[in-house]
Amino acid sequence: MSYEANMLKDLRMPSKDEVKKILLISLFNHEGTIKEFNSNQEIVEELASQFNLNESQRNAYLETIYRKENRVKKSSLWHRLLFRAADSLAQEKLISRPSETFSLTNKKEWMLTELGINKALKIQNISTVKKEFLPTKSYEVQKVIKKLKESPRPVSNYNPVDNSKLPIKTVTREAKIRSRGFRLAIIEAYDKKCAVCNLKIQSPNNLLWEVEAAHIVPHSLRGKDDIWNGIALCRLHHWAFDVGWFSIADNYSVILSNKVKSLPSSNSKISDFDILKNFENKKIHLPKDNEFYPHKNAIVWHRENILFNEEK
Repeated sequence: MSYEANMLKDLRMPSKDEVKKILLISLFNHEGTIKEFNSNQEIVEELASQFNLNESQRNAYLETIYRKENRVKKSSLWHRLLFRAADSLAQEKLISRPSETFSLTNKKEWMLTELGINKALKIQNISTVKKEFLPTKSYEVQKVIKKLKESPRPVSNYNPVDNSKLPIKTVTREAKIRSRGFRLAIIEAYDKKCAVCNLKIQSPNNLLWEVEAAHIVPHSLRGKDDIWNGIALCRLHHWAFDVGWFSIADNYSVILSNKVKSLPSSNSKISDFDILKNFENKKIHLPKDNEFYPHKNAIVWHRENILFNEEK
């Protein structure tokens, strides 16, 4: 038995397979990414706490003697175990290595792949159906996000309708990944807040954000899955936007349907707060990067085709 194996046994450290399992769950709970395992990082201590490691286990060091240089190199046993578990997951294509992730995000992080997300869901007995609504990134979805964010903003000839998009009876894996890429790109661009009311809230287990990515030209009407045809809205305002209670002006202020005036006084209110009238003519909350603002052609299309106005 090797020197390292003896230390692992003597200190009763968790097995590599046990660490791999916890790593997948931790990645899942951190929206798909965790940092490299360097000293004094919260994730290293967080993972150690998952196993209730004592001080001896956390602070144990391997010593390697470099005779030619006449020096001793020390390396953390716990860090080494974490790295070996992560390296094994990368070999199984369940996560990407920090060097691979860096090419997409400029951050040296371990990131789940689609296979890794599926494995993490299975470990936790969570249905894969829920994957579509989770904020969890994967390496494949991050590729879509990168492409969306780096695409040059179109000029006046932008068409928010994709005439080549055909109705799809069976949704392919690639289509699902593109859909999640669109959703996460929009939600990130708007800092996970509703563009109208600025609501930002997570579920108690931090797995779901309340905000949704809305197509301006609806997906059902062949609206494009790009940032300029998207806007982040809470569930209430997403529904109201889709059915035509309000739209967006060219200066990004809220326009209400003239039908609002005929609503009973008790409608569209939460207590005394009116979720429609209180935002009339107010500017929506936009992304920090103006390259991600909704395109004028998309909001014009919405005003002309979705905003409900009765003939006078």
